[in-house]
Amino acid sequence: MKKLLTILEQSQSLQEELVALRRCIHQNPELSFKETATAQLAANELKQAGFEVRTGIATTGVVADLGKGKTVAIRADMDALPIEELVDGEFKSKNPGVMHACGHDAHVAMVIGAARILSTRNLPGRVRILMQPAEEDTDAEGKSGGLRFAEAGVLEGASSVIGLHCAPYLPAGKVAVKTGPLTACADSFKLIISGKGGHGAAPERTCDPIVLALNVAQAINQIISRRVSAHEAAVITIGSIQSSSTRANVIPDDVTLLGTIRTFDVNLRDKLAEEVRHACEIAKVLGGDYSIEFEFGYPPVINNPEITAVVRKAACNIIGAENVVDMPHPVMFGEDFSFLSNVVPGSYLLLGTGIPGENIALHTATFKLDEAVLHLGSAILAESALSLMS
Repeated sequence: MKKLLTILEQSQSLQEELVALRRCIHQNPELSFKETATAQLAANELKQAGFEVRTGIATTGVVADLGKGKTVAIRADMDALPIEELVDGEFKSKNPGVMHACGHDAHVAMVIGAARILSTRNLPGRVRILMQPAEEDTDAEGKSGGLRFAEAGVLEGASSVIGLHCAPYLPAGKVAVKTGPLTACADSFKLIISGKGGHGAAPERTCDPIVLALNVAQAINQIISRRVSAHEAAVITIGSIQSSSTRANVIPDDVTLLGTIRTFDVNLRDKLAEEVRHACEIAKVLGGDYSIEFEFGYPPVINNPEITAVVRKAACNIIGAENVVDMPHPVMFGEDFSFLSNVVPGSYLLLGTGIPGENIALHTATFKLDEAVLHLGSAILAESALSLMS
């Protein structure tokens, strides 16, 4: 009788195929809600592995089931970013201005690998693969792929959902896990401060919106230090200040400020939005006016303690406890896995993909990863799913 390979051994046997899958997807990146080729590739792979596949979910999403009984969902995101790739190589993006700069190509490959491993096992339950569109952006109604998936009922009957994200700031082959808050609310605002423009040589005849904006920006930047407890984590950043004036001697009529608010608590999120509004009142006190629009994005990912304990044990089984680290604090990134883990208990882990000697960051034109870890991601997801089914 032929000996059944361990999950790690089987994942190692898939490594070359996973690299080829990842490179194929990387060469052909697609923006949010436009992942037709990526979705087709994933659907074909899952059908070949014996899964019952549904396509066209939430526009381009793929949902695939195998087995019966207690259902565990494994999620991957498929979309790329509107970034021109600057990394040369044989599998560089063929789509000008579009690039997989956040590792979603690797996520898809690793989840396909996990599906293939699980398809060879005597499953004690059901595994559901979720190939999700649009983690990076929202549609005309302001809804991301994760929210659209949740609304489409992709987790109906599921008991848990798991996933992972590439982490270039962690050494390749390390895994970081955390119970409780993992990622932040990702909110933004657009603030327009209005005054009265005029000639730069006669500012006394104007109500200079740039001066108003500087006072408002200073007040906004004091909110965290003076209106938020030191025991609560939060960030407010103004990332853009723009006006219609392009000359030194022209005072514009208005100034636009764009900012982001990051918290781990939805109640604190509401408080900060109100504090930003209060800071904006300075514009009125100084003779101007303002209008502000908030866009409340993804809620925080809150990792379930029981599910995370299972995932942590699975990671230890695959790569050894010495390679599994407990995160001391959450990260300020946003992640729409939260829409799924708000429906059923979930856990999201970070897989180290860093390359020694290189300072690699997500969402940059020079993003890259160590492909040697792809089979490890597949193995950890497969091991976790099997444990959660039992």
